[in-house]
Amino acid sequence: MSDVYERLEALLRSLGIKKTELRIYRLLLEKKEPMRITEIQRELGISERSVREHVLSLYRKGILRRKLVEQGWLGYVYTAVSPSEVLEHIKENLLRKINEIEKELKKPSGQRN
Repeated sequence: MSDVYERLEALLRSLGIKKTELRIYRLLLEKKEPMRITEIQRELGISERSVREHVLSLYRKGILRRKLVEQGWLGYVYTAVSPSEVLEHIKENLLRKINEIEKELKKPSGQRN
């Protein structure tokens, strides 16, 4: 199974996912429980600001989920999206972009943007 994760990570890297983002994703996959920014920061030993930036990037790309919690503090906890869901999301995005390009190419040259 680790070979599959390595291949997924290679695919994610080829799509612009940064090394630190992969470390965060892998940590959340392994923990299998929601984590706060400060918990991720402590586990990986990187700055809180860096964790915030990378987590937000992963969340926007659909690789992490977040949930608002209130337990004496108000904030988000993050979990990893399953590898199969990440692959499906990548596949859907690529197909949509390919279809858009194909549609543009089929237009007469005077009508293209």
